[in-house]
Amino acid sequence: MAVQHLDNRAARRLFMDRHALIETPTGAAKGPALLDLITRLGFVQLDSINTVARAHDMILYSRRPSYRAKHLKQLYEGDRALFEHWTHDAAVIPMQFYPLWHLRFQRDAARLKSRYRNWHRDNYEAQFDTVLKHIRDHGAVGSSDVGKDEKKGSGGWWDWHPSKTALEYLWRSGALSVVGRNGFQKQYDLTERVIEEHLRPGALPCVEADTVDTLCNGALDRLGFATSGEIAAFWDTVSSTEARAWCKSQLDQGELEEIEVAHTDGKLRRAFARPGVVEAAQDIGPAPTRMRVLSPFDPAIRDRKRAERLFGFHYRIEVFVPAPKRIYGYYVFPLFEGERMVGRIDMKAQRDADRLQVTAVWPERGVKWPAARVRKLESELQRVARFAGLSQVVFADGWLRDAV
Repeated sequence: MAVQHLDNRAARRLFMDRHALIETPTGAAKGPALLDLITRLGFVQLDSINTVARAHDMILYSRRPSYRAKHLKQLYEGDRALFEHWTHDAAVIPMQFYPLWHLRFQRDAARLKSRYRNWHRDNYEAQFDTVLKHIRDHGAVGSSDVGKDEKKGSGGWWDWHPSKTALEYLWRSGALSVVGRNGFQKQYDLTERVIEEHLRPGALPCVEADTVDTLCNGALDRLGFATSGEIAAFWDTVSSTEARAWCKSQLDQGELEEIEVAHTDGKLRRAFARPGVVEAAQDIGPAPTRMRVLSPFDPAIRDRKRAERLFGFHYRIEVFVPAPKRIYGYYVFPLFEGERMVGRIDMKAQRDADRLQVTAVWPERGVKWPAARVRKLESELQRVARFAGLSQVVFADGWLRDAV
């Protein structure tokens, strides 16, 4: 039987639909509606950089402009409808997925012991009982509340004292849970005081094969089509070997089919999809034509290679690039219009001056910026400024640059 072909436009629309970008950005953005959105995405990555707003807030705002940071805080810290742990990075995850993280706790426990040993995290294991007793007696703590008499090295933020290392290990392995952030510093408490008993490790058997199956299904549902490597990378719990075996098994059972997906340059790449996905993708209508500012950590561009194949958008964040070597800037936001990337913007919230300062906008190659597109950008930046609690948008001289 001939392999089905998914053209680039349909592939974009399918991917955008799975990432809540195909519909008009409107609607409720708190309580159950916000939880539904996060469940649809799978998780939302957390990041501390606050150039305009934190990454997780920008991700949710770009899909629901009525969203505000307090809505996520209530859902996470108040309602306990979310928990925090790792996917490919720190993230908030719907509580209903917590049992799937039992496998992650086991794997992180083994992985981190080896990693910390290589990082010379001496004596952290000896602090387990002390840290747990302190939390049991005093309640939730941050890393600054423990190990006050321990010497911290001078190697940088990762050079933790033993009790800080113990906190992270106990969290990553499931004994502790993060209950919120205080200025973005994690606050840890005993899992038994945070997670309902029926969800905790031990309440349910951790059947590895079942967890792998559920995670692979969940990844594919949120990607629309994917290689086995992309399926493994989505939650970053399943190994590449497990994802390959899952794809083969599902293919043999007729639950998956191989398709060819067209890149922006016309090249084809094999991927797995559910039967009927290619036909369904043809029925997805166009995206709204408004412009949106995306977070550098938005799910739509989290996989940089996939974003480049689908949208022709090459992106890297330059936070850790020395200033003289940066092509664009410290923290540059992608600009998404309709179904394509049209540019990137360097801007910053200057809170003392109550303004959103725009330093530069670089169009993508081949994308013209007539007056109508500039007006779309201005409208979006006014919305972003209000979201960030700012009253005005100011453009630097010569802000519209040439494509790089």
